Amino acid sequence: MRLFVSLFLAGLCGSAFAQTKPTEPAKGETPLVKPLEGKSETVKLFDGKTLDGWEGYGDQWSVVDGAIVAKNDTEVKFSTYLLTKEKYTDFRLTFSSKLVKSEMHSGVAFWGKVKPDVSKEPEKDRTKHTYAGHLVMFPSDYGMYDLFGRNGLPVNGAAAKKVGKQHDWNEIEILAQGNRVRVAVNGTAVVDWRDPKPETIGAAPIGLQLHSNKEKQEIHFKGLTLETFPKDDKLISVK
Repeated sequence: MRLFVSLFLAGLCGSAFAQTKPTEPAKGETPLVKPLEGKSETVKLFDGKTLDGWEGYGDQWSVVDGAIVAKNDTEVKFSTYLLTKEKYTDFRLTFSSKLVKSEMHSGVAFWGKVKPDVSKEPEKDRTKHTYAGHLVMFPSDYGMYDLFGRNGLPVNGAAAKKVGKQHDWNEIEILAQGNRVRVAVNGTAVVDWRDPKPETIGAAPIGLQLHSNKEKQEIHFKGLTLETFPKDDKLISVK
């Protein structure tokens, strides 16, 4: 494991936070990065009517009946994202999501970087909004994926599959603090994972995923309420 030297992260504009260092891990153990300190406030990422505050391809993302709709009628060669214009570090995100068409998973990505250079022809392959970061996947292939290139992460999605709904609304909570990610699906805790490479973590956009696929897809998102620097160090949706 590479040791974390320093973590310079920015929260919301005007939010103050303290640099933190991970607890020195024993050999073979994952470093412990404590939650950052900053102003805790609630942010509505989605106003229910427009895509103000977001960036993505207009033919793939729209607002219908109070929900963000991700949809493709032609092949998506590289996974694309609807990205927040603001960048975030420690946060709690609560939202609802529904897979309407296809069996491909979607997800929410964070702590990463926009990566149009995944293609040698970014304009042709439409990779302007492609993202590398940490991906929480749902409702197919529940779990986590490392978009930086470390592939699947050691997170068991079996618990989520038991409580998840494949083609109905799922209530999801993501709690990202320090280098720890916790996830709840429909009131059940399903993920508790620490990144063994916390040097990859940075203030970054939050992205909704439309997965690469030759098939037609449709995924809906609504709610999308974010709390910066959460006051409660727990999943609040878990009973």
